[in-house]
Order: sequence, then structure tokens, then C-alpha cells
Amino acid sequence: MRNKVYHWFVKPFSAGCYFLALLGLFTACQQSDPVSQRRKPNVILILADDQGYGDMSCSGNPWLKTPHIDELYQTGVVFQNYHVDPTCAPTRAALMTGRYSARVGVWMTYMGRHHLSREETTMADVFQHNGYQTAIFGKWHLGDNYPFRPSDRGFAYSLVHGGGVIGETPDYWGNDYYDDTYIRNNKNEKVKGYCTDVWFEEAKKFILNNKDNPFFVYLAPNAPHGPLNVPYKYVKPYLNNPEIPEKRAWFYGMIAAIDENLGAFKSFLEQHNLSENTIFIYMTDNGTIDGFSDGPAPGYNAGMRGRKGTPYEGGHRVSCILKWPAGGYQQFQEVNPLTAHIDMLPTLIDLAGLEMERPLKFDGKSLVPLLETNDADNWPDRTLYVHNQITFGQKLENDLPVKYKKYAVMTDRWRLVNGELYDMKADASQKYDIASKFPDVAKRLSHDYEGWWEDISKNFGRYNRTIIGSSEQEQVVLSCQFWHGDDVPYSQQHVRNAMKANGFWDISVEKPGAYIVTLRRWPKEANKAMQDRVPKPDFDTTRIYKNYTLYKLKSKAIDIISARLQIGNFDETAPVSKGQKEVKFEVMLDKGDYFLKTWFYDTAGDSLGAYYVYMDPAPEAG
Repeated sequence: MRNKVYHWFVKPFSAGCYFLALLGLFTACQQSDPVSQRRKPNVILILADDQGYGDMSCSGNPWLKTPHIDELYQTGVVFQNYHVDPTCAPTRAALMTGRYSARVGVWMTYMGRHHLSREETTMADVFQHNGYQTAIFGKWHLGDNYPFRPSDRGFAYSLVHGGGVIGETPDYWGNDYYDDTYIRNNKNEKVKGYCTDVWFEEAKKFILNNKDNPFFVYLAPNAPHGPLNVPYKYVKPYLNNPEIPEKRAWFYGMIAAIDENLGAFKSFLEQHNLSENTIFIYMTDNGTIDGFSDGPAPGYNAGMRGRKGTPYEGGHRVSCILKWPAGGYQQFQEVNPLTAHIDMLPTLIDLAGLEMERPLKFDGKSLVPLLETNDADNWPDRTLYVHNQITFGQKLENDLPVKYKKYAVMTDRWRLVNGELYDMKADASQKYDIASKFPDVAKRLSHDYEGWWEDISKNFGRYNRTIIGSSEQEQVVLSCQFWHGDDVPYSQQHVRNAMKANGFWDISVEKPGAYIVTLRRWPKEANKAMQDRVPKPDFDTTRIYKNYTLYKLKSKAIDIISARLQIGNFDETAPVSKGQKEVKFEVMLDKGDYFLKTWFYDTAGDSLGAYYVYMDPAPEAG
């Protein structure tokens, strides 16, 4: 519970007691408003990637060992009915804003539909406004160019990888979780170590340098998201078990590495006397990806139906644990009413006593009243919504949200999932559709969904455009993962395999003038000619899970003979010779919004888009 409020009653006293009385009253004021008078609490928010509710031993997993997550679970507030979006970027957008992801422009993990709307206020913005030192380590996944980078969204310090996964198209070429090149404060830097270790160690360094001031650390490991690369020592305990397929053993190994780092991180905070007044949160971004399947050796999913990407419970119900000893939250406490990621920002504002630069309209609500009373009976029932607009591996007709696609309407008792109705009190595994038995409930929840969709869909047709010509970012790199099209080469392995696809980028020119637009098949750091293959990735089985699906794609050569650029009224084609690494066009652009599209043509007459486009201001003449 939070600190008690003390009331002071003062009787008549002599002048000699006046000073002591004033001192007592001053102390009383301090105690009556503990948050505003003492140093504000530090906040550390850890967000694991693709770890489901069942992917820890404290939730009943019979194979996986997570002792440090378990210890946090046993000594903190556990939200048992906590929900997020069914995929990565949408969850992160909602978490950062306290608003539904689609409302703030994020309903996919690529195609530019992972760009958080420029006008939104983020969690980091709020903490920074309140004098906090703010930092992010690991996965951002809400945009790699201005105005969508962490530094543009309230983070004074950042060390992140590109895109949504290490090894995706926007990431530094050849990154494989070990000794990679990451983006530190918007500049590429090679960093030694395994990725999970790096994020935790870098967070420690930041905290040591800023421990004399309140800090907000957003620690977002890319693990246990695939590719399932982790040192073999973490995998070995889970191999040679008929109930654990090899792929799941590597997945469990990645979680074991997180858990080990979590233990060392908590010890670090205790060593530096930072545990007491730190709000410490551990949560995950969607349901499990590899901890559960419908085939043989299904794994463990805490009895839930579905996994990442589905609107069933296993796709979006996740773990969320909060601990704050100085605030009174240091003992096991279960919170069972329906809660969600959209509640986290308003809750932290309330817990830390933060002030707002401007009024914000949240879709979530502060959970502090529920935490203080732990009275679920007097907590009002609410209706929440999730949906998933992504279908991996399938072509899209467009990248706009589709109504009734993979959706769920949730109350404490009911789930309306794709028109099916489930009573969660009687059927937590969602086995029995009872919509025909309770048609009034299904109709009411469907009506609620209609109203929600109408509310969040007002800006669906808008593009969150990358800015060209800003003083904040001179060179802009457009990767094919950001284009809008029916197919997207979102992984570097798709680029290796020469996926034949195309699309257009949405950009906005802030400063009119001449620009050099450079088209490349391979990114600059790969240093390869357009027609070349690249070497196979490292398959060291002591640290790389070689059976990861995308690793099976072979590198293909393309006999590119010409390149074309179209932007606004500019539409030109240039020849490409053998050994050429790039094609440059100089384009005059007025201020305004544009769509940009490219083509590479080969000797067979086929075409595909340029996987990488670089845009720079043209050198001034003279």
C-alpha cells in the first residue's frame, strides 16, 4: 500500500514551542504528500519480445526455469488479466502512449504502418518533462528515421537495433545477435557481446551515470524473438527431451539468458541502493511464438488458446509484474480485473506524481485506485479491444486496417472473438462458442466493437511520412521494409534471396531543393555490386540456431541492367553496368508530400524495387 497520510492536531502552546511546532507541521506536510515532497521514483520498464504468459516457471511451465522472474513475481504486484496487442509494434505504440495502437497510427510491424504518429506524446516525453533522465536499450520498432526515432520521442539516450528484429532489412547488414553494430544516439557503433547482455550492461552504465537524478529506463530486449540465436550453454539444459522440440529448446535458452541478466540487474540495483525507490516493471509484448504449438509436443500455454498473432487469449494475455518497495508494493499481490498496456502510462503518471505538459486523452486508466484498495468488487467492469491486422507470408491488397479481422472484445467475464462468444469464468480455454446461447451478450459486445472501430478509424487513411530535408537528420535511409505494397522483403534473408516485390515510400520534404537519391540492392555497409551474391551467414551451432526458417533462403544474383526512379513529376531510368554498386539521381523537390517508387530491371525483363534508397541534400554548387 502507499504511504499513510498523517493528520496533526495542535493545542495552544507557548512562544518557546513555536519553532518546534512549525517543524512538526512542516514534517506533517511532507508525510501527507509523500510523492511530491520526496525525490520522485526511478522507473525501469522491461519489455521482453515474444515471451508468452506461459513462458516462465512461475506461471506453471514444467520445463522452463526462470528463478529471477519468479522471485519478482513472488514479491510484486501481479496483473493476472493483463492484455496487449497480439504483435510487437502495436503493443509498443499503445504502451508508449496509453492509447489504442491503431488510433496512433500503428497497426502493423512494417510497411510504414509501424510509425507512431508525430503528434502523439510518449511515456518518455512525459518523464522528460518532469526532469527525468530518459533512455532506451534494445528494441524500439516505432520508426528508424526522423521524426520517429527514439531521440525524437523523448529519449535523451538510446542504444537500439534497426527495425523490429536484429537481422531485419532496416538493421545494420549482417547483425546476428553477437558483436553487432547498433545505433547509439542516431550513430552506428559496433558493440561487443551477445545482444541481451549488451542491453542490460548498457542500462547499468546509464543508471550509474544518472543515479543522482530520477531516471526512466525502457529496457526492451529483442529476445526471445527469432532468429533463435543464443549461446549454447543456455540451450543445453532443454535439449534431448522428447517433450521439447529443438527449436523450443533454443527459444527457452533465450529466456534463460534474459532471466540470468534480470537477476544480475536486480543485484546491481540493490548494490547501489536503487531498489527501494525504483518502480520496476517486467512485462512482455504479445503471446508466445515458439513456446506453444498445435502439433506434437505442444508445449505449455497456461491452458490458453492461441499464440502470437491470434485474437484468442494466448495471443494477447501476458505477464505484467510491478514492484516498488518505497511505494508499499513489495509483497505478492494479485490483481485480477481486466487491465491492459494502455493503462501503464496513466498508472505511472499517478504513481510517480508526474505533471503533464498538456492534457492527454488516454484510452487506458490509472490502476492506482485498484492497487490501493485491491477491491475487485468495487472496480467498475470495462470493455477493452484488441485486433491483429497482420498476416505474415500473405500478400496484402492494401495496408489499411480491415474491420472484423482477428479481433476480440473483452470484459471481465466475456470474450467476443471474431463473432464467437466465450464465458471466461466457465471456459478460460475458449473451447465452447456460446454466441447462440447468449445472443444478447454477443449483440451488445458487437455493438461496442462497432462504436470502437468508428472512433479509432478516423485517421486510417493518413500517412505517417518520413521527413526529408530536416536539420535533425541529413541522410535518410529508406529500406524496403517501409514501403507500401502487396509484399515486403522485411528480412535481410529476403534481400539475399532477391524477393521480387515492389512498393512505394511515403515521404514529406521539409526543405525544398536538390536531393541526391541513391538506389542500391545491397546497403552501403555490405559493399557489394548490384549483381553480386553475398556470403552465407554464420552457422556456428554453438551460438546460431541454424534451422531458423529464413536462414534456409539462398543468396541469389540478379543481372540488373537498368534502374528507374519516380517521385512527383520526376521519372527517369538509368543504365546499370556490371560491378556497379549504386545508381544516383539528382532531383529538385519542392516542399510537400510525395510518394517515391523505384525499379531494378534485369536481362529477363523482370523487375523489383530497390531494397535500399539513400536520400541526401545535393552538394551546393561552387
